[in-house]
Amino acid sequence: MPSSQVWPQYLGLPQRAGRLYAIVDVEMAASAGWTPLDLVSAYLSGGAHLIQLRAKSLSGSAFLDLACRMHDLTAAAGALLIVNDRADIARSAGAEGVHVGQDDLPPAAVRRLVGLESIVGLSSHTDEQVLQAITEPISYMAIGPVFTTATKNDAQPPIGLIGVRQAAKAAAPRALGVIGIGGITLARAREVVDAGAAGVAVISDLLVGGGPEARTRAYIARLAEVGTV
Repeated sequence: MPSSQVWPQYLGLPQRAGRLYAIVDVEMAASAGWTPLDLVSAYLSGGAHLIQLRAKSLSGSAFLDLACRMHDLTAAAGALLIVNDRADIARSAGAEGVHVGQDDLPPAAVRRLVGLESIVGLSSHTDEQVLQAITEPISYMAIGPVFTTATKNDAQPPIGLIGVRQAAKAAAPRALGVIGIGGITLARAREVVDAGAAGVAVISDLLVGGGPEARTRAYIARLAEVGTV
């Protein structure tokens, strides 16, 4: 494994990514009556600049086709597309990055597939996983679930704001951004960033409250308050 001395060559999240990480889950979108492309269009219209495509139920060819079409939309809007799990699809679709979990390809293997300029994210849940994550060639670390979530049936116990603070503190020497995920709501998004997260990843709560475009705008406005009195 490369030494930590080489980590500065791996790019973090660009500033234009903003603080909202909007996740398009194909199955959840369908349950809410949205196609993935219509949903991402709503998020982009609402001002989101960091989008993840999650499509665990699709075949490889269908996933690739959707990723290519979605990247056309995100690129036109000047946004970043991250593909969940599949480094091969992220690279083939021209996406800006890939996000992996603890049971997926190791970050070093992903980095070899997608190159030095791509964004690579890693999900972490425990203190041990956080400490390991900061030694990996990743661009950001997702930490959670912050709060109780019904999005994943196999979700870990919530880490709370204390867990976010601890992860952000551990990642600070590497200037590694931490993204809070799991149970994030509009009412609690700001406190997650106040606890040290670079941003929040949201799935289900973007599908309520007047529609995804309006909800996206509300999140961006709320997160813009961070650091203000």
